Amino acid sequence: MTGGKLTVGRITVALSNTQKVLFPGEGITKGDLVGYYHGMAGLMLPLLRDRPVSMTRFPDGIASEPIVQKNVPSYFPDWITRARVRKEHGSLQQVICDKPATIVYLANQACIELHAFLSRLDRIREPDQLIFDLDPPDADRFGDVRTCALRLRDLLTGELGLPAFVKTTGGRGLHVHVPLNARADFDEVREFARQAAGVLAARNPDLLTTEQRKDKRGPRIYADLMRNAYAQLAVAPYSVRARPGAPVATPLSWDELDDPALHPGWFTLRTVPERVRAAGRTGDPWSGLGRRRTGLARARAILQRIAA
Repeated sequence: MTGGKLTVGRITVALSNTQKVLFPGEGITKGDLVGYYHGMAGLMLPLLRDRPVSMTRFPDGIASEPIVQKNVPSYFPDWITRARVRKEHGSLQQVICDKPATIVYLANQACIELHAFLSRLDRIREPDQLIFDLDPPDADRFGDVRTCALRLRDLLTGELGLPAFVKTTGGRGLHVHVPLNARADFDEVREFARQAAGVLAARNPDLLTTEQRKDKRGPRIYADLMRNAYAQLAVAPYSVRARPGAPVATPLSWDELDDPALHPGWFTLRTVPERVRAAGRTGDPWSGLGRRRTGLARARAILQRIAA
């Protein structure tokens, strides 16, 4: 890909400076980024549709300072869908990724990372996802992250009867997602997450903590729950991260976490497309997520009994 134009669906996206190197260590260019997102758009769109998106752009590559854009720039074409989102002090007009061409256009803007709301436009203050962010103190503790995620899965699905899905973050940790029916507000969802993480931490005090202060966590895995709030963001599934190696936030099957050799460095801009092709559509670890949305009432009652 050298520049020119790329027709995506019925929309032609003008490409520019596609030979610009964004990842110097790997020689990955903006054209490579565009090609990656073009190929991944079909998997990403159902997970992004109707969610306001924040763009993290690196026009001069990952060694430069990023441009974090939530507001849609005036020069974006009219066919980019926008949504007015209320914030504490006013509002923002944010991108909505509802067509493959939008994701390709953002990639051509050197938008390496996409971060999205945990709620959708029709019920913007009621999330349709709950997220546990399992963050290790250093990259060498990924084995402990796997253990925490599996024990969290056992609590959520085995004891509380909730569906749960897992992905790498593209960094050191894992995200565990619970799809919700958007009937509870963020405060209720965050309180449920706090109680669930508290139970898991009480059972595994040397392994997991919910302590926000870094100097009190020690070597334990931190269960970060603060993304479960209005207008907070989570990295989108299949988003590239602006880090050496071009890692990707990659949906996994739970069986993959049983592999002690598993490492998030396996999943990159160059390896994920082949992983997806080899698996085929039926092999998508997150297929069916939208059909598994659930409420928290029954799980909350069980959790309260467990906590007591």
